[in-house]
Amino acid sequence: MNDQRPPVYVVDDDQDIRTSLSRGLGQRGFDVECFASAAEFLDAYDGEQAACLILDYGMPEMNGLELQALLTRRDLPLAVIFITGHGGVPESVQAMKGGAVDFLEKPFRQSVLVERIEAAFDIARAHQSARGLRNDIHARIGRLTAREKEIVDHILAHPAEASSKDIANSLGISPRTIDHHRARILEKLQVRSVVELVDLVGKLKQSEPGRT
Repeated sequence: MNDQRPPVYVVDDDQDIRTSLSRGLGQRGFDVECFASAAEFLDAYDGEQAACLILDYGMPEMNGLELQALLTRRDLPLAVIFITGHGGVPESVQAMKGGAVDFLEKPFRQSVLVERIEAAFDIARAHQSARGLRNDIHARIGRLTAREKEIVDHILAHPAEASSKDIANSLGISPRTIDHHRARILEKLQVRSVVELVDLVGKLKQSEPGRT
């Protein structure tokens, strides 16, 4: 990953707000793109790049909270900062529970927004990294056959009974067959031992949304 700042996306149906944020943040060196609606943003965003999303709460058709919920379901590497002129406590609580970096009421000091944007970049990059790790591990697991997955499931459920003999007794097949499957499992998962296999699955669980 390079050291270039991620982009800042502004989604607000108020043209004056878009113009003000684009000009002010642009002068501070941010790469800013503005959108007048949630639909316009969704059409343009590729879903891959880590970014900060400055999001108006009170938009027609799809409001900010609805867009936030959609982005969360899609597991996108975005960190959201809400801005609003009329949001209340329930809305701010919902936004923060949904993982928003902050919920700023208009008017706000641009210095405060810049501070939140820098924090959002860190969160978005971490999300992107976790998603990449998660996708890589899922791809490795996807190479396993049904029998190999069954053996992995046994190892994870009974780590103290992970010998070939223990697994063979549980699954009703020979230890020699288990040895063959074990070698293939380690190769496909790119690990060297059962301990590393368990650690790999632990990393997968830690990278799940909401735990990064």
